[in-house]
Amino acid sequence: MFAQLPMYQEKGKSAFNAKLDNIQSFSSLLNHPEKKFKSIHVAGTNGKGSSSHMLASILQEAGYTVGLYTSPHLKDFRERIRINGKPIEKQFVIDFIENYRPYLEKQRLSFFEMTVGMAFDYFAYKKIDIAIVEVGLGGRLDSTNIIEPEVSLITNIGFDHMDILGDTLEKIAREKGGIIKNNIPVVISEYQEEIADTFIALAQQHNSKIIFADKEIQNSFTTSLLGNYQFKNMNGVLAALAELSGFKIEQTHIKSGLLNVVENTRLMGRWQVLGESPKVVCDTAHNTEGLTYVVQQILQQEYKVLHIVLGFVKEKNLDVILPLFPVNATYYFTRPNIPRGLDVEVLFEKANKIGLKGKVFNSVHQAYDAALNNAGKEDFIFIGGSTFVVAEVV
Repeated sequence: MFAQLPMYQEKGKSAFNAKLDNIQSFSSLLNHPEKKFKSIHVAGTNGKGSSSHMLASILQEAGYTVGLYTSPHLKDFRERIRINGKPIEKQFVIDFIENYRPYLEKQRLSFFEMTVGMAFDYFAYKKIDIAIVEVGLGGRLDSTNIIEPEVSLITNIGFDHMDILGDTLEKIAREKGGIIKNNIPVVISEYQEEIADTFIALAQQHNSKIIFADKEIQNSFTTSLLGNYQFKNMNGVLAALAELSGFKIEQTHIKSGLLNVVENTRLMGRWQVLGESPKVVCDTAHNTEGLTYVVQQILQQEYKVLHIVLGFVKEKNLDVILPLFPVNATYYFTRPNIPRGLDVEVLFEKANKIGLKGKVFNSVHQAYDAALNNAGKEDFIFIGGSTFVVAEVV
């Protein structure tokens, strides 16, 4: 799967297929599995992964069999396709590829198209009660956008993947808003004034009820997911569940679901604590909005010295992202081990120009080991900048 077909996680824009023809054809071959289970569709720039896992955890606590489709994976491909927290069986993956390989190769399906088809086929085969389906990229032309969900959820919108989705928040919002379907309610986690009208217009076009969660929800719950930014995600999750009909979800299910997200769904990489003395935290935030929240949280920690292991992918706008990071820290610059990984010397040079001081390391592991060796017990180590940097550490 990784070697023969384009994979956005590895290659970026060249692997993105901006149309739904392939997945619709594949779905037809599979006898339209997406029509055999109910779903919630989740899009957005920041927070869609955490929100998806929260939704799945709460529905599991309510006693339902819940499929969860997310991307990218950190360690194991099978993280992308889960039922009640358990990854898809290896044998199902093997059999699926063997059964459909001639078709996959002839039609030149992308890695993502193939994976979406596999996920939907697996969920239908297992007769799940509901699936939480996270958009891969964008929304309108994302392969997951063949589902007819019970409710759509759109989280925070920010500047990411601008080479594909557009160079303004309005353009990006229109792409993300492409998951809005006729007569299906849509929840917007966070009211953002500059794009609210875009979502309202899309909802009106589709005769869809629109709910801005942070204006409607009085949230008194807490979650085990660390990170101040999770509060906004919770608002969207609670509003989405309020619009979900046909499922019995009580306050106790919501409370326990939010407190047991990691245990129920095996979520990794969201303000994940990897060690104490020194405190070690990683986070997969990788764009301006996400990193803004994360850096704010870093600066709220107590420590003697701050150590930051940092790497990015090539398409990131470092002129905007690097100034978010504190000057008063020791940096360990590195490059994630994927083709999209940004050359560490480029990162080092740009960081130096704005006063971020540190050393260059040839691998994430070398950078992390150096930070561990240099840090005292009362120091703080943060690892991030890219999902792929975090993946190599967890």
